[in-house]
Amino acid sequence: MTRISGLSGDDRTPVFVISVAAELAGMHAQTLRQYDRIGLVTPSRTRGGGRRYSAADVTRLREVQRLSQEEGVSLGAIQRIFDLEHQVEALRARVAELDDELDAAREELGRGRRFFAVGSQGEIVALRHGQRPDRSGEQALVVWQPR
Repeated sequence: MTRISGLSGDDRTPVFVISVAAELAGMHAQTLRQYDRIGLVTPSRTRGGGRRYSAADVTRLREVQRLSQEEGVSLGAIQRIFDLEHQVEALRARVAELDDELDAAREELGRGRRFFAVGSQGEIVALRHGQRPDRSGEQALVVWQPR
């Protein structure tokens, strides 16, 4: 995505009136109104109903223009692309949450649970998760299953 020179595409603060946003995006203000109507870009509104665009909105307007004019993508397809990008972002965030939960569960499993085995002399040996008992000198394996 092309960024506005001197402005961050992550800036979500609504500061530009429609005429300034249209100039920054290189399009007519009526085009911005059309894109707002169909939901491609949704600017913030003032109490009086005036549109206020952020740097991120202007960056998105430029992307709509690029996809439409340079790539020949329809406005409906552009909306679908944006929807899918949003879904991917949401899924990535969820995967990160699940990774964190899995790491915490693995840590808890390794720290909070203890495993026991019987040593070669009949003694009880405490083991860490994933650790195998020393089997040197053993002749048999007995599995105890409580009823």
